[in-house]
Amino acid sequence: MAIRQVAADRPRSVSAEAIAPSVSIVMPCLNEEATVGICVVKGMGWLERTGTPGEVIVIDNGSTDASVEVATAAGARVVHERRRGYGQAYLRGFAEARGDYVIMGDSDDTYDFSDLDTLIEPLRRGADMVLGNRFAGGIAAGAMPWAHRYVGSPIINFVIRLFFGTRIRDSQSGLRAFRRGVTEQLRLRSSGMELASEMIVSATRAGLTIAEVPAPYALRRGESKLNTLRDGWRHLRFLLLAAPDFLFTLPGAAMVLLGLLATGASLAGPAGLQLGPIAWRPVFAGTILLSVGANAVLLGVIAKLYGVRYGLLREDRWARLYRRWFRLEAVLGLAGLLFGTGLLMELFLFGAWTTSAVALHGLQLAALAQTLMIVGGELALAGFLLVTVEQP
Repeated sequence: MAIRQVAADRPRSVSAEAIAPSVSIVMPCLNEEATVGICVVKGMGWLERTGTPGEVIVIDNGSTDASVEVATAAGARVVHERRRGYGQAYLRGFAEARGDYVIMGDSDDTYDFSDLDTLIEPLRRGADMVLGNRFAGGIAAGAMPWAHRYVGSPIINFVIRLFFGTRIRDSQSGLRAFRRGVTEQLRLRSSGMELASEMIVSATRAGLTIAEVPAPYALRRGESKLNTLRDGWRHLRFLLLAAPDFLFTLPGAAMVLLGLLATGASLAGPAGLQLGPIAWRPVFAGTILLSVGANAVLLGVIAKLYGVRYGLLREDRWARLYRRWFRLEAVLGLAGLLFGTGLLMELFLFGAWTTSAVALHGLQLAALAQTLMIVGGELALAGFLLVTVEQP
C-alpha cells in the first residue's frame, strides 16, 4: 500500500494491476470534456497531498467529445461502459474499483474532489456509507433548480424516511463514500438515476451504518443530464415498488375500512345520505372500495413474501405474520365461507324478487352479496398464487 497510482505517464516500479489502492474515486462521464479533467486533477491531487494510495476511475458512458482523452491525460484510468445510464456507469465503476474505500461523484465539477477528508473520516470510524449533504455544505447560487431544491429532493427525502425509517437529509446527493464490498452486499440493480435511492434503501435494509457530512455543491458547467419529470418518476417508482406495504397493503386496508363504513351506511339508510339537496347512496362506493381494497391487500401480501423469498426485501415482522396466517388451507376456507355466504344471499334475493316479495334493503344486500363473492374468489386465487411464490 506504499505505492500510489498517479498519472499514467509516471514510471512505476511494479505493475499497477498488482497494487490494491486504499481509495478508488469513481466518476461517471458523458460528454464532460470541460470538467472531467478538472475533477480528475483534484482527485489525484487529494491522493497526493494526503499520501493516500489510490486511483481515479472515469467510466465513459458513450461520450462523443474529447472527454476520454482529457480524463486519460489528467491521470485517470478510463473504463468504457456501452450500456447507457447513470446507474449502469456506476455499477461498472464499482466493479472496477480496487480500493478499500470507494468514493463516487459526478465529473461535472459540482463536487470538490480536492478535499475528501471529511467524507472519508466516518468510514475510518466504522461507518459503512457516507453521504455528502449538499444542504448542510452549502449550495451555490443557481447550482440546483428551485423545483429540485424545494420540491423534488424534499419529497423523495420524506418518502424514504416514511417508508424505510432512515433519517437521511440529502438522499439524492451524488457524492458518497463506502467500504469496499458494500455494493456486492447491497446487490444493486438500477441502471438510472434511481440508483441513488436504491443504495440508501438497500443499505438501510441490510442494517448498514449511514453517516452524513457537509459537502458544498457548486454550479455545474455544461448541460445537465438530469430530466426532472422522468428521473423524478423513476425515483418515486423505485421507492413504491420497494415498499409493498405502503404501495398495496396499507392503502388496501384503508379502502376496506372505508368500504365497510360505506356498506354499513347504505344498510342503515336505504334511502341514502342526504347531502343538501342531493341524496347519496353509498352502496356502490362500498362495493368498489371493498373489492379493490381486498385485492390490494392480497397483492401486498404476495409482493411482500415474493420479495423476501427472492432477497428483494428484508424479512420483518409483517412478513412473518403474513406467512403465519396466509396458509392455503386457511385462505381457501375463508374464501369458501365468503363466496358461499354471498351466493346464498344472491339465491335468497333472487327467490324473493321472482315471487314478487319485497326484499328489505334489496339493492344493498345484492351489492354486499356480490362483493362477498368477488372477494372470496380473489382470496382463493391469491391463496394458490401465494403457494407458488413461497415454493423453492
